[in-house]
Amino acid sequence: METPVDASIKDEHESPRWKKSTVVFVLGGPGSGKGTQCGNVVKHFSYTHFSAGDLLRAEIKSGSEFGAMIRSMIAEGRIVPSEITVKLLCKAMEESGNDKFLIDGFPRNEENRIVFENVAKIEPAFVLFFDCPEEEFERRIMNRNQINAAKPSEEVFEAVKVLFIQTIQFCLLPTLVLVDILCIIV
Repeated sequence: METPVDASIKDEHESPRWKKSTVVFVLGGPGSGKGTQCGNVVKHFSYTHFSAGDLLRAEIKSGSEFGAMIRSMIAEGRIVPSEITVKLLCKAMEESGNDKFLIDGFPRNEENRIVFENVAKIEPAFVLFFDCPEEEFERRIMNRNQINAAKPSEEVFEAVKVLFIQTIQFCLLPTLVLVDILCIIV
């Protein structure tokens, strides 16, 4: 089934401008400074910044049939397939008018990276990984307005920490050994 996202991606015999692009994956835990530093890179080096999560949320919010499918998958507790996220990224790159991209929060695992390289036909230039000491991570998360007031803040922080540690150990680290990494310790 062809989706609106599929329709916007050029035939593989064509060579869209973004297939000759520089892509930097930006990874790190919540509160590690990804968003702040991406803003600085955009300002000083003319990159375009995409958040994989923001693209998925925007597609849902658009009310499109494709967005409804994504919403349904998330509501059912299913993970959105890598192909869908990658196609949204490709569509955004095509529409951006730029050839330098920061992709925040993606890939989350090796399968994501492989699908990105196969669909977009781009290997990342490198990964920008933000490492943040647990104390700083906790301070930043606790200061955000995203804490659910119905739960004790310590409980929310522990849940985020466990999820992040599991993601780093079991998903991101195997992905990171395959590409050049610039690690920034916050």
